[in-house]
Amino acid sequence: MGNFQNIFKRLRSSSGLTQAEMAEKLGISRSTIGMYETGAREPDFETLEKIADFFNVDIDYLLGRTDKTTLLPESVNHYYLNDETREIAQEVFENPELRSLFHVARDIDPEELRAHIEFMKKLKAREKRTDDEGC
Repeated sequence: MGNFQNIFKRLRSSSGLTQAEMAEKLGISRSTIGMYETGAREPDFETLEKIADFFNVDIDYLLGRTDKTTLLPESVNHYYLNDETREIAQEVFENPELRSLFHVARDIDPEELRAHIEFMKKLKAREKRTDDEGC
């Protein structure tokens, strides 16, 4: 199945998920995840679709048929408000070093997380004031 085992493992790892967590999310056993990652087993089409949907990639990308993936249309039209934001998010998703930013809250100290949340609230409030003032 091409390079599936390496692509799948990279996606799972860069998402900060253990094999057990991935198995739970997909509704399959941890040992099956391990076999996918070693190439001892390949997913059936239904499972391949679940994996693609979970990581928001197309099946050709998972199979190694292309090195570029596209966001699924429903997530593009519903999650991101503009194309530039979508493109930046895609860049972060494709860069393992940047992608870790999405998962930083998993291990962050609670006080630091609260500080980040307060910072974001202040930015949002400042943005609203600027909009209200017409600047």
